[in-house]
Amino acid sequence: MGNDYVVGITADGADATGTTIFGDIGLHRLVEAGIAWRLLPDIPTHGPVDPAALADIDAVISFGHIPFSAELVRAVPRLRHVARFGAGYDGIDPVALAREGVVLTNTPGAVRKPLALSGLTLLLACAHRLVENHRVTVTGRWATERGALRGAGVDGRTIGILGFGSVGSELAEMLAPLGVTVIGNTRSGSSARAAQLGIEVVDRATLAARSDFVVVTAALTDQSRGMLDAAFFASMKASAYFINIARGGLVDQQALTEALRAGHIAGAALDVYEPEPPVADDPLFSMNNVICTPHALCWTADFTRNVSSSVMEAVIAVSRNEIPNTALGTEALDEVSWRGARTLHRT
Repeated sequence: MGNDYVVGITADGADATGTTIFGDIGLHRLVEAGIAWRLLPDIPTHGPVDPAALADIDAVISFGHIPFSAELVRAVPRLRHVARFGAGYDGIDPVALAREGVVLTNTPGAVRKPLALSGLTLLLACAHRLVENHRVTVTGRWATERGALRGAGVDGRTIGILGFGSVGSELAEMLAPLGVTVIGNTRSGSSARAAQLGIEVVDRATLAARSDFVVVTAALTDQSRGMLDAAFFASMKASAYFINIARGGLVDQQALTEALRAGHIAGAALDVYEPEPPVADDPLFSMNNVICTPHALCWTADFTRNVSSSVMEAVIAVSRNEIPNTALGTEALDEVSWRGARTLHRT
């Protein structure tokens, strides 16, 4: 392929020098493999994408959630690969892209542990009322309020994991030594991994009613958008905490805000919002019982190293007419002619 193969990098996460919001992501590996890269012009995450921005691109490394549609990739016949820097692929139908001969890859294995650890971090912060105790200390209220904010702890508590996929199961394994009961919820109503771990799978209403901490790790789809609504929060215990590390669009944020205001739940910890970035005067930001982080809590050095490696391996594989094991929608790739590939190889 040589330098005839060109990778475009989305401008929402990088600049023309290759410096990214994650630091060094290993672009030198592309150069060493004889692959050219360049920064793409700004592409909107909402609204139509101009095909001209992708006309001379073979692959895209996408940091954000650009909505690649079948219509868009049909208009750019050179494009053959969209590589998501992360696990989520909101707004992209992998099977529809594959039917157009375009490979979509993501990095679920590299994200799984850092994301599960961020869920555990927020859970423990809620259990010990960490941020509230921090405020007491730094605002000179030590003498009057020290000890008044005793946390619930986790021993003997029930943790409900909503969306028991790879991240949820990783979190469940981390929780196992802590003396908790873990229950799960899946779209299908069952989970082979949950069965292996001896974890009960329940419906969403039961999970809300029984859990002392609800941790959301579910995928955002058209069916799951807004599923965590006023009825869900009304079903939770008044002493329970709600933790979302998945996608803000899963939650009716107004309903969550009202549940917190009314004391229907004890608190929340959020790494994701709808919209993103959230508005500056979001009422959640002024609540003492809410922890807010900027959809970046899992961005550790381990995350960057492992995700970068996965992305670069996928880009190089596709440039060599190989289908990486992180490809999505591969059932459709088997049915159609893959762009630019005379023969298909699986890595």
